[in-house]
Formats: sequence, C-alpha cells, structure tokens
Amino acid sequence: MKFLDEYRDAEKVKILVDQIHSIKLHPINIMEVCGSQTHTILKYNLEELLPENINLIHGPGCPVCVTPIEMIDKAILLSQHKDVIFTSYGDMLRIPGSGSSLLEARSNGADVRMIYSPLDAVKLAKDNPLKKIIFFAIGFETTAPANAASVLAAKKLSLDNFFILSSHVLIPPAVKTLLNSELFRLNGLLAPGHVCTITGTNWCEEISSRYNLPITITGFEPVDILDGILLTSKQILLNESKTLNQYKRVVTKGGNLKAQEAIYNVFEVCNRKWRGLGEIKNSGLGITDEFSHFDAEKAFEINTVTSNEDERCIAGEILQGLKKPNDCSLFGKDCTPTKPVGAPMVSSEGACAAYYNYRSVLKTRNTDETD
Repeated sequence: MKFLDEYRDAEKVKILVDQIHSIKLHPINIMEVCGSQTHTILKYNLEELLPENINLIHGPGCPVCVTPIEMIDKAILLSQHKDVIFTSYGDMLRIPGSGSSLLEARSNGADVRMIYSPLDAVKLAKDNPLKKIIFFAIGFETTAPANAASVLAAKKLSLDNFFILSSHVLIPPAVKTLLNSELFRLNGLLAPGHVCTITGTNWCEEISSRYNLPITITGFEPVDILDGILLTSKQILLNESKTLNQYKRVVTKGGNLKAQEAIYNVFEVCNRKWRGLGEIKNSGLGITDEFSHFDAEKAFEINTVTSNEDERCIAGEILQGLKKPNDCSLFGKDCTPTKPVGAPMVSSEGACAAYYNYRSVLKTRNTDETD
C-alpha cells in the first residue's frame, strides 16, 4: 500500500492543515482541473479543513463531462447503424444527448457495448469481420496513448472494420481560456498529475510565466492535494509565480516520451468544442490523414449535427468554475446519478456526482449529530 496509505495519513493531514492556516493571505481562488482531485476534496471534506480565505474552484477536469453534446448525438446516430457494434466506457453510455443516451439507444435495439480498454474494441473487430466496430475515444492526454495504440494495433492486423470516434481534448488550451476570462480571477492552480505524467511540466511552466500564476502539479490523495494547496499558498504569499512539482514520484519534466510518440503518430492537434466552454482553438486531437480510414466521422459521413442542451442545466457554468453543483435548482431533485440531466452528474469524475455522493452524506451525518 506504499504511495497510498502514507498519502492518506491523518497526522500528515493535520500538520499540513495547520501549516496552511498559519499563512495569512487575502481571499484567494485556487482551481483544480482534475475530476479525481475534485472527488478527493469532497470525499475527505478537505474544503472544510481550509481557512475561509481559501476558495477552491472546480474546473473542467472531467473528460466525460466536457465531451460536447453534439458528440454524444453523433455517437447515438452511429450506434443505430445495423452493421455497427458501438463501444465505449461505462460512463459515456449514460451521458444524455439531445434526446436520449447510448444506453437508451441500446434498449431500442442498437448494439452498444461497454468495454474496459480500447484494445477490447480491436478484438471485437478481429472476431466480428462482418461487423463495423466503433470505439468512442474520449479523454485528456492521459487516455490518448492507449487509444492511439488501438489504432496502431488495428493497422498491424490490417483491420478494415475498426473505427474510432475521436473527441479527445487537451488541458493546456482550456486552462488558458479560463485564465483569459474576466468572469473570475485565479490566484493559483493545482495542475493534474496524471496529465503531466504524459506531457511533462513545460506547459505548466509556460502558463506560470505568461500569466504570473503559481502552479503546483499535484497528485490525487488528501496529502497530495493539501501539500499542493500549501505550496501554492506560499508562492502567493511571496508573490512568486513558478511551477512546482509536488507529484515528483510520478511526474518528470519531459513526461512520457513513448506515450507522446504514440499520440502524435495517430493524432494531430485540432480545434475542439468543449461542453460549457465552447470551441477552443488547438484544444483537441483529431485523426491524421495517414490514419483517416479509421475515422468514424469520415467513414460514415457524419460531420454536422445540431444539438441542444437542456436549458435548465447549468453544467456549463459548473465546468467553468463559475458555480458549484449545489447552486443548481435541479441538483439532487430532478437531477441525480440515476436520473441525470447533465454530464457532471453521470461521470465518476463529475463534480455534481461528487457533491451528490459526499456532501449529501456529510449533511445527513451533521443532521444526525445535531439531533
């Protein structure tokens, strides 16, 4: 349990909390852009341990949540082809599109299957030569290497019935978009350790320099996150704007070069629309011309889909960090994990799901204690 228990150690947490409280600062905003970090913050109630002057903002750190509704609708259209087996990770099946979800498409007869690895989809293509297998490739830089590997594997096997629907997004352009916004001011950033494991630290250092912003690359356990907040707060106190690597046990300056090679062998940078943020220049990964015969959008000629979000849902504002999940009038009532209206309530990394799962428990516990 090394690298797990020691980063959940209660005594270490207490020491870090005391150190954070000893730093006297004006009110500051620190954003995390990682769904796993958001869930840790809520699960271990870390916000309640912080001084009132530190406000944590939950950014667009859930790849399932930021997948635009148009892509969900494209996936549903593709799944309805009679000769198609459509594959995806479990969370994606329940994300609402304009009118339904992939799960509902399956209940209406579409062959939609949950898989655990993109290579499962490659195996399906190999085992079902008369079917067309489509894999819904979503995620940040973290999942892109494995998805690229699936295309390379399909090429090696000379499969002509394997396709991917690519909705990959890149974290750095989204962070810059938020920093360019005039809607709120960020004083510090907790950078996602899993992304930096692939990319390295250069993009963080460039943003620190350009925006005079303290950044701490942070892991996912309570000690990681509190240490990241402490390091960021110290920088703010000293008026410094550097990138610090709290997650040194995994992240290196250059990142994972083999993973980067796989990504840019199959994908190229493109513009991409994000749920809640709109289209962001150079924020996505599309399939290169060399591998375009694996591109589901081209193979099935699905290019333009007009989609509409549920006007009641404030997922866009939540993903931008402008509002918290419990600011939504639907939260916990018309929108729950079993009956979601918006993507952040569906995904295991979504902020709404985290608030529903952990804040509801906390509220119940506090009520019981009061009684």
